[in-house]
Amino acid sequence: MNINKQQLITELQTKGLQLVDRPSEQIGTNGRKGGAGPSDHKAIAIDGTTVMVPVFNSVASQSPYSINIDQDDLILQLDEKAIAPISFPKSPNFYNLTTSDGIPYWKIALLHSHDVLATTVLQTCMRYNHTETSCQFCAIGQSLEADRTIARKTPTQLAEVAEAAVRLDGVKNMVMTTGTPNISDRGAAYLTECAKAIKAKVDIPIQAQCEPPDDFIWFERMKAAGIDTLGMHLEAADPQVRAKIMAGKASVPLEYYFEAFAEAVKVFGWGQVSTYLLAGLGDSLETLVTTCDRLISIGVYPFVVPFVPISGTPLANHPAPSTEFMFSVYEQVGALLKRSQMSSADIKAGCAKCGACSALSLFE
Repeated sequence: MNINKQQLITELQTKGLQLVDRPSEQIGTNGRKGGAGPSDHKAIAIDGTTVMVPVFNSVASQSPYSINIDQDDLILQLDEKAIAPISFPKSPNFYNLTTSDGIPYWKIALLHSHDVLATTVLQTCMRYNHTETSCQFCAIGQSLEADRTIARKTPTQLAEVAEAAVRLDGVKNMVMTTGTPNISDRGAAYLTECAKAIKAKVDIPIQAQCEPPDDFIWFERMKAAGIDTLGMHLEAADPQVRAKIMAGKASVPLEYYFEAFAEAVKVFGWGQVSTYLLAGLGDSLETLVTTCDRLISIGVYPFVVPFVPISGTPLANHPAPSTEFMFSVYEQVGALLKRSQMSSADIKAGCAKCGACSALSLFE
């Protein structure tokens, strides 16, 4: 490989990859537009590491990275010069199945990376349709509008798909996220119900993701239902950035998140609670590193991911963070993780366990 792996993956995730007029049988089908994220991405395997790389947005269309098809081999190119062989994970077998009421399994849950099953149990959000409350980077409604998913996945459907994904495709863990419903538990109750049904059908580690609920007793209920790890996502840390980019979520104070994190760690364990931070929304390097230091100190894994502008959202033309910025974030947060001996490899399930949307694990 002509360049450092840390550098290459960081660059690909900030600059994207051009896929111009490539037949689907050559590049696979494990990619997605819209939805709850990772959106406008495709899974790509490079030197034994599977990463999610933007391919469908405006940033990717200008990327210096592209693919050359040399007979049956796929070669990653930088400015039309060969860099490394790559491959795309095959479409999973469970995508070929449908439920008894005729719903394709891929409308219920998707393969992320190469061995993670992911689903948005409620594909609607109380904040999404109101410009004064919506998160400007979010595309949760796009896949629903395009009929690529269904609004509510039932516990029975999720259990059926999870069992098939494990049996047919060797899926190793599952992520359940949700749009935020207009109820005080913020979706924790429904995630609990879904997890109970899944664990009754198949033994798979599960991460649930939601906003902090009104009553932290939900953490114990989620754990008892079979949820192994919890994600509560800040996205941004600077109060001004939060108010500008995600006004609805910003109404939940940062300190309430930290209260919830501390209580959740008591239930799920040190390193088994995580949060997303989208670098590039406006948080400074200092803010991101300081926030990550605080999170790690209370046992929360800070999953730092480069912001990817998604087509059709208010931030579609917002610039992605520079490779240099991301590299600095990764180096400093990686050093904090090393110091605390916190590792994504030790997380039982979830986005940080998968790690495909970020290069952070390469810096731990």
